[in-house]
Amino acid sequence: MRKIGLLHPGEMGISIAASAINNGHQVYWMSGGRSENTRGRAEKQDLIEVDSLFEFCQSCEIIFSICPPYAAEEIAKSVIETKFKGFYLDANAISSQRAIKIGQMMEANDIQFVDGGIIGGPAWQPKETCLYLSGQQAHEITKCFSNGPLETKIIGNEIGKASALKMCYAAYSKGTTALLAAILATAESLGVREELYQQWESDDRGFSERTDRKVARVTAKAWRFEGEMREIAETFEEAGLPDQFHKAAAEIYRRMSIFKDAAETPSLQNVLRVLLEQ
Repeated sequence: MRKIGLLHPGEMGISIAASAINNGHQVYWMSGGRSENTRGRAEKQDLIEVDSLFEFCQSCEIIFSICPPYAAEEIAKSVIETKFKGFYLDANAISSQRAIKIGQMMEANDIQFVDGGIIGGPAWQPKETCLYLSGQQAHEITKCFSNGPLETKIIGNEIGKASALKMCYAAYSKGTTALLAAILATAESLGVREELYQQWESDDRGFSERTDRKVARVTAKAWRFEGEMREIAETFEEAGLPDQFHKAAAEIYRRMSIFKDAAETPSLQNVLRVLLEQ
C-alpha cells in the first residue's frame, strides 16, 4: 500500500484518486483553501484530509499533480519548498517544454519526476481513460493502477514525451470544438447558420446536431481549456509550426469561460451571443 497525495480533487483528479483507492492505496488531499465542491468530492471517496501543504507532503510518498495548466508550475514549486522527497507525477495539460522545466526543478531537489498526460474523461469506467507516462520512474506510477479502471501506458524514458502526446491529441479534440464554435458564431453573425446546417446535413447526417450539442456542453470546461490551448500553442511554436491556431482557440474558450459553474448547460443561442458580444 502506497500513500499518495492528490493536488487536487477536481472532476478528473477525484476519479484518479478513486482508481488508486481501488488498487488498495491511501489517498490524501489538502483541504486548505479548497472549495466546498472539492471537499464534497474528497469526502465521498474517503480521501484522507490534511490541513497544510507541509503536512500533506510529509505524509505522502507519491504526489499526483492534476490541476489547471496555469497552476502546474507554481504547485510544483510549492511542493519543492516543503522539502518533499519522493515521486512526483505531473499529469497536467502542459507543453512538453514546461514538463521538462518542472522535471529539472524536481530533479535538482532530489524528487523523482514522472511526466504524464491523461487522454479521456474522468476514469470511472475501464477502457475509457488512459494515463500516458514517460520518465525513468514511470513504472512506479503504473504500479498504483494495476487493477484499473484507469489504464496506464509508458511511452518512453524522456521527460516531455507524455505531455507532447497529450498536446497533440487535445490540439485536435478540443481545438476543433473551439473552431466549430467560432464557425457557428460567424455564420450566426452573417445570417447563414441555417444554410450552413443544411449543407452539413447533406455532407454528414446528424453533424449539425452533434456540433450544437458539443459547443454548448464545452462551456462547462472552457475556463480550463483556455490555458490548455495556450500550452498547445507553445508546443506548436517549439516544433516550428504556426501557433496562431490555438491562440485563437484560447480566445474562444476565454469568451466562453463566463459560463463556469453555471447551474445548467446554456442554450446554443446564448453561447453564440456571448461569443459575438465580446
